[in-house]
Amino acid sequence: MKFTKTLIKGKLVKRYKRFFADIKVNNEIVTAHCPNTGSMKGLLEENNDVWLSKNDNPKRKLKYTLEIIKVKKILVGVNTHFANKIVLHGLSNNLIDEFKNYTNIKSEVFFNKETRFDFLLKKKKQKSFIEVKNVTLFRKEKISEFPDAITLRGSKHLKNLINAIKKGYKSYILFLVQVQEMEYFKIAKDIDKEYYQNYLVAKKNGVNFLAYRCKINPKEIKIEKKLKIIDD
Repeated sequence: MKFTKTLIKGKLVKRYKRFFADIKVNNEIVTAHCPNTGSMKGLLEENNDVWLSKNDNPKRKLKYTLEIIKVKKILVGVNTHFANKIVLHGLSNNLIDEFKNYTNIKSEVFFNKETRFDFLLKKKKQKSFIEVKNVTLFRKEKISEFPDAITLRGSKHLKNLINAIKKGYKSYILFLVQVQEMEYFKIAKDIDKEYYQNYLVAKKNGVNFLAYRCKINPKEIKIEKKLKIIDD
């Protein structure tokens, strides 16, 4: 997924009220939209380098959007709205080993009246649901983690993916690691013990778990490499 315009570099001042971030650009402080509902744990130290996109649409309240943060020399993509676009690009360009050469790809498909999954893939008689989880947390070298806060919605998705298996679908969680240099992925069970327990149950019941790292720079973000998932 390529950025349509050149990103603007700045320095993080602070993030507040979840959806706002003050950024120093040259000698000016601008307020940017922060398109990430998570805690962004470990990313928000003052003076971290950041990159913003700019939208001149007069109907927008905030012209700038926070896209990338640099932490310990590592770039992190923080715009969760792009996660599905990055995965769709990966699916369409055979960047995900498990889903190469799928041509029937549908986005935002309802499983039942209350739940929809990010993707439905069809190939011959096989139907597969994929739920995408955006990952920005890393606390140890080369190890990415999810979640960065308690996620009741995430646990609900795990339970519904088990139900999908019972109805003949294959079920996948794809952890999209928008963090450079990661080699491993794990569930942050100290942050959300219930999600970890539901993860173990889902794994036992046939839900497939994948983790893929992204290549990140101010021009594009795209899927780069499969990561090893570790349980401890």
